[in-house]
Amino acid sequence: MKLKYSMLAAALVSGVVIAGSYDSVVAIRNTSSWDIHQLYLSSTDSDDWGPDQLGDDVIGHRETFRLSGIPCDDYDVKLVDEDGDECVVGGVTLCADADAWVINDDDLLDCQAATDN
Repeated sequence: MKLKYSMLAAALVSGVVIAGSYDSVVAIRNTSSWDIHQLYLSSTDSDDWGPDQLGDDVIGHRETFRLSGIPCDDYDVKLVDEDGDECVVGGVTLCADADAWVINDDDLLDCQAATDN
């Protein structure tokens, strides 16, 4: 009987850990001069892009978007601005432990130049 309770407790704890890893909410702050119209994530271990995380939302100049429901991980992030310019920022850690991920003009200009090459 004690073994059953131990196994049940272990299953519940692992379920909470797994569920908790998807409950992170990350603030993405846009301090750049451009609006961000699309934001795609790909684990750094993958070559495939996920869906547009913004949907119908736009992260305007000086606005913050709260991204939720993603596991804590290191991601490559593809951003698309109002002009359709794409830029890929590699190795971004997104997790609730991080205060916020801030996008600034230098980030966008640097990664756009690197993405265009």
